[in-house]
Amino acid sequence: MQEKFDFLIDDYILNKVGIDKNFLSATLTKGLSQNIVQLLANGQMSAARIGQNDEQHKATKIRSDMIYWMDKSHENVFEQEFLALMEDLILYLNRTCYAGINAYEFHYALYEEGAAYGRHKDRFRNDSDRQYSVVNYLNADWVEEDGGLLLLYKDEGTQMVLPMAQTTVFFKCDEMEHEVTMSKRSRMSITGWLKRSITA
Repeated sequence: MQEKFDFLIDDYILNKVGIDKNFLSATLTKGLSQNIVQLLANGQMSAARIGQNDEQHKATKIRSDMIYWMDKSHENVFEQEFLALMEDLILYLNRTCYAGINAYEFHYALYEEGAAYGRHKDRFRNDSDRQYSVVNYLNADWVEEDGGLLLLYKDEGTQMVLPMAQTTVFFKCDEMEHEVTMSKRSRMSITGWLKRSITA
């Protein structure tokens, strides 16, 4: 995996956003997407909220996706493989870039038809733990007309990313404003953050 890690990190250093269209294996991508389908069928996906702790609130005008938090205790083979991959990425990032990452959190995300997420950054105003955002897409045969595009607002202009299966996007939480345009079909991803926490 070292080559993939190098590619993602080098692209981030050059462009403020690292993008690898083949970061996840096809098998892992399919397994994770099947997990989302099953979680939805079981009624385990819940409406995403904005904010943290007691300030969390549902704000569907800004964000209308559904999520389910990952956890090693779930003992799902694909979830375990994904989290192990993220732990390997953290070890490599710390070793090569002295990033000081010591925690992480990831969730499944489902944007059903009509869902979107307005322009925002991924770091809370009163909590600097989140350092890097990592978004992993699980959608086969996605085209621009399907909507659900990731728009990244950079100084030199807006960068658009199709949420295609196996693609991973990596950027700094406090630097990159971004949004998800309205999806015209079911859109699946794994989204999360690499954290530097004094309580970890």
